[in-house]
Amino acid sequence: MMKRRDLLKHIRAAAQARQLELAQLREGANHTVYTLGRRQFTVPRHSEINEYTAEGIMKDLEDELGKDLWRR
Repeated sequence: MMKRRDLLKHIRAAAQARQLELAQLREGANHTVYTLGRRQFTVPRHSEINEYTAEGIMKDLEDELGKDLWRR
């Protein structure tokens, strides 16, 4: 399991390194929608996120943040 805040911290740091803006678009009951560059993605609003889900989110952001981001 991975903490939600750690996942967002990791994404935020990678976005800053590439001078991209991470912005919260909207919050739903179960997910929060973010934008990063031209990509939209959702993050579950649970305090802990399954490793496979976190890896999937990072893999979806490869176009914006670079390949194998989740392995760093």
